[in-house]
Amino acid sequence: MNSVMKSFGEASFAKAQLGDKRRTRRLVVTADLMQRRPGGSLPQKLNNPNDLRAFYRLMNCEQLTHESILAPHRNATFDKIARRGRKPVLVVHDATHLDFTNHRSLQDELGQIGNGRRCGYIVQNSLAVDPGTRQVLGLCNQVLHQRATVADKETTAQKRRRQSRESRLWLRGTEPLPASWQLVDVCDQGADTFEFLEHEANSGRRFVIRAAYNRGISIGHGEAATSPTSLLRTYAATLPAAGTWTLAVTSTVKQKKPKRKGKKKTVRRTARQAKMAVSFAPVRIKPPDRKSGDHGNEPLTVWIVRVWEKNPPEGQERLEWFLITNEPVECFADAYRVVDWYECRWIVEEYHKGKKTGCQIESPQFTSEARLQPAIALLSIVTLTLLSMRDASRRQDAKLRPARDLIDADYVAVLSAWRHRQIRADWSIHDFYYALARLRSHQNRRGDHPPGWQTIWNGWADLQAMVTGVDAMK
Repeated sequence: MNSVMKSFGEASFAKAQLGDKRRTRRLVVTADLMQRRPGGSLPQKLNNPNDLRAFYRLMNCEQLTHESILAPHRNATFDKIARRGRKPVLVVHDATHLDFTNHRSLQDELGQIGNGRRCGYIVQNSLAVDPGTRQVLGLCNQVLHQRATVADKETTAQKRRRQSRESRLWLRGTEPLPASWQLVDVCDQGADTFEFLEHEANSGRRFVIRAAYNRGISIGHGEAATSPTSLLRTYAATLPAAGTWTLAVTSTVKQKKPKRKGKKKTVRRTARQAKMAVSFAPVRIKPPDRKSGDHGNEPLTVWIVRVWEKNPPEGQERLEWFLITNEPVECFADAYRVVDWYECRWIVEEYHKGKKTGCQIESPQFTSEARLQPAIALLSIVTLTLLSMRDASRRQDAKLRPARDLIDADYVAVLSAWRHRQIRADWSIHDFYYALARLRSHQNRRGDHPPGWQTIWNGWADLQAMVTGVDAMK
């Protein structure tokens, strides 16, 4: 096992406190093996039967919990952040569902997800991201949440006091984070509760949260009694543009939920070069008249940043975001920086795709929640290696660095044989990454955009099937 191969497991888990040094060593070795073969099921990740049996024995130890696996990696991530000095680091927060409905032995232990017909976890992830390079530094936190069964006639006051309400996930996700201005919490509309906004305003960190509600505000940062009042989004929509730029927009098809009732609407977005504009203003957000969370009654001093598409094509929905931040915004450059930070939020969505499609985190067949949870933590951290491969493919040395530094030799052999009709052990990381995309018809032409993550995840699935077939022939 070479030093590059060891580095991932050692960096993440060498300081794991598992009650026995041999368990820690096995965890390091297992993480290194999975890093080399991140795709597929557990038997495909650990294709040596001895390694697979050792992994199951490890997961059966009582000392292994979700927290005991996550803690050493989280501490290593904080060490990476500390070494960056004063350079800002984004902590991107978002939740996803892990579906274990088909695991019959776990149905009595897990909570409802989706429309209530399926069971699993709502998983709140917090990723540390370098805003300059978009490189993922590590997983700062992960919360496994089970949706509680509540009474049909639960009052607002009862819901506010209930510790298991899902709106608290945003607060729980930030619990291990230090009060450091270096960190910037980045969240989507689900985090737009006054409770969380107040928490962030008092956290000692910066934040960027997409506004979901047209909240009451007073304009400016003067005394509320002498400031004019308005509504957040209504007021922001009247502000003049402070500057413009061009944004490359990719095509997508999404199912959009109605605000209240009705069927989902299919929204198709065409690829285009969108002319974007941004405006900003200082405001103070007023607390709601009716409390739905635990918070005080003082207004919050923030800035509102509106970003929008100036002239969308006919029939296309306008791109528009309203962002709430405590980062001082005094000019176009400040506003553009806040927008750039928010644009990094998509990385956590790609991370969720990587966990489910690339790493198949929903496939392990454990029969107890106590054994499943540490496996989720381990596989969640292993998934970061898929993002690391993307980062490595964009570095200046991507065409010089051997693919086998990061990827198992069998993967390189199978994919290069498919691409060139012969095994190319000398393949670079760039060669491997773009051949993976070519499995899903990305042409790799000079004028083409880099392959998207959906293409990469589908390519991983295809490559995994090819490797599995080779293993079967062996």
